[in-house]
Amino acid sequence: MYLNQILLNIDWPLFTEKLVLIIVVVMVSLFVAMYSTYLERKVAGFMQDRLGPDRAGPFGILQPMADGLKLFFKEEIVPNFSSKFLFILGPILAMLTAIMVSAVIPWGDKFHIFNRDVSLQIADVNIGILYIFGVVSLGVYGIMIGGWASNNKFSLLGAMRAASQIISYELALGIALIGLLMVTGTLSLNEMVAQQKDGRWNIFVQPLGFLIFLICAFAETNRTPFDLPEAENELTGGYHSEYSSMKLGFYLFAEYVNMFLSGAVMSTLYFGGYDIPFVNDANLVHSIGMNWVAIIEGAVFFAKILFFIFLFMWVRWTVPRFRYDQLMNLGWKILLPLSLFNMLVTGALILLKQNHWHF
Repeated sequence: MYLNQILLNIDWPLFTEKLVLIIVVVMVSLFVAMYSTYLERKVAGFMQDRLGPDRAGPFGILQPMADGLKLFFKEEIVPNFSSKFLFILGPILAMLTAIMVSAVIPWGDKFHIFNRDVSLQIADVNIGILYIFGVVSLGVYGIMIGGWASNNKFSLLGAMRAASQIISYELALGIALIGLLMVTGTLSLNEMVAQQKDGRWNIFVQPLGFLIFLICAFAETNRTPFDLPEAENELTGGYHSEYSSMKLGFYLFAEYVNMFLSGAVMSTLYFGGYDIPFVNDANLVHSIGMNWVAIIEGAVFFAKILFFIFLFMWVRWTVPRFRYDQLMNLGWKILLPLSLFNMLVTGALILLKQNHWHF
């Protein structure tokens, strides 16, 4: 009886459109992440004056599929003394935390279909930033579990080093974002995009905060020069030591999903999200219609994300890896004080503006 009441009270059209949007966003995220592995090797080949993948399919475009099949059919090795449940939980948690960030990102404004205005955001919550920080923080557990579950003390030490890097840079990242929250006065990603539609993107009002956020994003996604969680040649990382087959693939694939969604978050926070530059979106809706504008906005948003993906790759193949002491010094002695300075200066300028003081 209670189940029937619940089913009757569900807004089935809303449930359906959200379910379809979830499936589309997850599939697109996985597809982009899959072909980011191909793009990474092509970018590396271009910078090193070589071809990159060119055997599997025309121009090597089937290489990601070949890699996936290789991992899927590769022999899986599970240590005898490992915790079997945690050994499986680690890579699944790493992948899930990477994908869950996409739930609060506005991928466009609205799409009109079946006499309904469909919002291109899975969950428009007014604490979107807090949700992202909560989900991203769970990613540390995936790395720690990967080093602990195998019952290998060297893997555990490597995972602890990796987790300490991520936690230390999360602190500077969070404080750097406080300045942006003080300027916008909201935690909703959708509201932040709406405030930037007048052409004044947040990169122009928080340039130092964006720089700190960008550097910390490299550390959060384990990208060079902050790739200690994956520095298998110098350190012992948990999932590089003991994981194989698709469990290892989940860890490596989660990095590319994180890279894609980090680009989406930075585009949303600092570069107007789906806002079309130099164009009044409202006037464009009257000219060509809501659906065409939504398509153009989505294409513009993906162009911004692709820029950040290329930036991640360009830095990887041009900047050498830090030593661990250099990495921690940068996080605690440089980025953390800079983020505090940015927060204090932002607060002082807002106070001066409110009191109508002028320099």
